[in-house]
Amino acid sequence: MKEFFGEELLLGSETAKKLYSLVKDLPIIDYHCHLDQNKIAADAGFSDIGELWLAGDHYKWRAMRLCGVDEEYITGGASYKEKFLKYAEIVPKLAGNALYYWTHMELKQVFGINEPLNKESAERIYRQATAVLKTTTVSTLLSRYKVEYVATTDDPIDNLKAHGRYQNTQVSPTFRPDKVFALSNEYLSALSKAAGTEISSLKGLLTALENRLDYFVQKGCKISDHGFERFPKAYATEAEAAEIFARRGSLNEEEKEKFFGFLLVWFAKEYAKRKMIMQLHFAVIRNNNPEMFTRCGADAGFDLIGEEQSVKDLVRFFAQLPDAERPETVIYTLNDGNLPSIIAATGAFRKVRAGAAWWFNDTVEGIRKNLKTVAEYSVLGTSFGMLTDSRSFSSYARFDFFRRILCGYLGDLVEKGEYDFSGAETLAKDICYNNIRSAIYG
Repeated sequence: MKEFFGEELLLGSETAKKLYSLVKDLPIIDYHCHLDQNKIAADAGFSDIGELWLAGDHYKWRAMRLCGVDEEYITGGASYKEKFLKYAEIVPKLAGNALYYWTHMELKQVFGINEPLNKESAERIYRQATAVLKTTTVSTLLSRYKVEYVATTDDPIDNLKAHGRYQNTQVSPTFRPDKVFALSNEYLSALSKAAGTEISSLKGLLTALENRLDYFVQKGCKISDHGFERFPKAYATEAEAAEIFARRGSLNEEEKEKFFGFLLVWFAKEYAKRKMIMQLHFAVIRNNNPEMFTRCGADAGFDLIGEEQSVKDLVRFFAQLPDAERPETVIYTLNDGNLPSIIAATGAFRKVRAGAAWWFNDTVEGIRKNLKTVAEYSVLGTSFGMLTDSRSFSSYARFDFFRRILCGYLGDLVEKGEYDFSGAETLAKDICYNNIRSAIYG
């Protein structure tokens, strides 16, 4: 029997262990996350492990609901200690779940605790972890994990005052304009104020967005991000988009979709001008429980995997953009049921690559499936590797999780005589660090 969460975790061969030893200490570039830059700027501390783990982690919240934990101990008014103890009770039920791995990897890496978390060990682990947190702040965690670059997720109207360099970590904004597409008067008013320009026409909207894009770039922005259910089936011309914008209070679904298509293409071209990376996250349906959305708001654990993305619609989007006007683009699907078709599409257009296994898919088998499919239907060696997509400052254990699985996959190929070790070493280092560093810094 192997040691519980020992050094051989997820490393199935001697070659995998050797590869892992070469990449495990590489710096981290987290090019997509939802961390709070204000907490980084303030070098915030944590009252206890309950706050660190359960203040905003919807992965844990969802698991607790699945196990019947009352909402009082999830997003309700219970103390962080009470919430932690309730989470500890359900951890033994999570065999094979990514949360089981992350929970114990974080306990070991952040707190030096290497025993199963359960109802019996919860009080002891709570005391040990909370004692460590008395001298642990955000900067402690960023330093421990060698986090070199953090790309937060930011709305065009955000002020970005907290972004900058903190010790050895660069904190840069990501341009996430999802709210623009709703064309609500309230949001357009806020955008107008932030951009310092009137928005009474499509031209005014595009001018405001250009102003905000330039501001983001001045603040170090290198990356954009869009999240939506599916790619549009139709695209408005600029003249049609101007007319649609003028009638924005009374649009049918077809008109909304055509405007979304126009603006998505416009954004892509603007990103290309500024040499920004464009991330596209799709096949997600959000806020599915109306009662709990009213109670908890967005990003509380009620989003789900959407239907498979139509490859024809995916291709239709990329066909709107000549190669010279297309930014470096990373695509992520939440529904990996037709992953080979999605991944194969990256070969039809320049500057398009497959992203990491996203959200519900960043599990042991989900990551393995993603790596194998990218390798077989695209090119694994150009991958940007892992990201946290997280709101928790202890979630950098996910990089170690990914690196172990990657080294296990490559090590298996070497062990079978299907790939050379030198190539595997180079590939592992590129995927874990070099590729994304080159894309961001040039």
